[in-house]
Amino acid sequence: MAIVDVSSRTVSELLSLRGRVAVVTGGARGIGFAIASRLAEVGAHVAIADLDKVAAAQAAARISGSHGHPCIGVEVDVANARSVSALVDRVVEELGGLRIWVNNAGTYPITPLLELTEEEWDRVIDVNLKGTFLGAREAAKRMIVAGTPGVIINIASTAGYKVHAFGCAHYASSKNGVRALTKALAAELGPFGIRALAIAPMTTDTPGIQEVRKSPALKDVMKHADARPKPLGRDAMPDDIARVALFCASDLSLIMTGGTLLAEGGELAVM
Repeated sequence: MAIVDVSSRTVSELLSLRGRVAVVTGGARGIGFAIASRLAEVGAHVAIADLDKVAAAQAAARISGSHGHPCIGVEVDVANARSVSALVDRVVEELGGLRIWVNNAGTYPITPLLELTEEEWDRVIDVNLKGTFLGAREAAKRMIVAGTPGVIINIASTAGYKVHAFGCAHYASSKNGVRALTKALAAELGPFGIRALAIAPMTTDTPGIQEVRKSPALKDVMKHADARPKPLGRDAMPDDIARVALFCASDLSLIMTGGTLLAEGGELAVM
């Protein structure tokens, strides 16, 4: 399925997601909530998928109230294939289709290598990498059956390029895997009109990062990470990443697939 030529469309038309159905995993707070909000702002009908069922419902109500589009909250464990499949079933049934899937859910524990257990390693890989695979696979199946073009957006990290701090061997490995998986998705799904893109954010001021910073045991680790040069002068905010995701989801990026967009404020330029 060749992508359409959208050269004659206006920028506002290219940016519009009116009527398209989007799923954002880990969408109840932080980057996920910001992405869901931006997609809804330009017309998408959004499903907030999160391990926290109550938070997902509350986030969905906030977005629906702000933008007036259908928005639902759904409980999901992204590392569980049945849970992800059930999520897709519900989204298709209640919202009527699926065009955009954002694999945002992730975990970011910090544990020195010599203290890292197999159980913690497996959990990080299961959520960050396997969860991305499961979400992409199930979303692609439904898009292909429906015969509709779509886009899968994976949230990677600058840790997939450079390890900025000790204690993130499992996290960095998972995010390197997300970058490679994105390329594989692009190659295999492109003939069906499905694009795959990844976004690699810098440290982003989310509730999760704020919780890490409050931990006395992790104070020195975060101090080292925060000392990295920031050419643009600050960490990212969730909406900084959400705007990149909106570009990826829209037809403005229609010719793009397989790549990882850096949303890192120039950190990697001075690494």
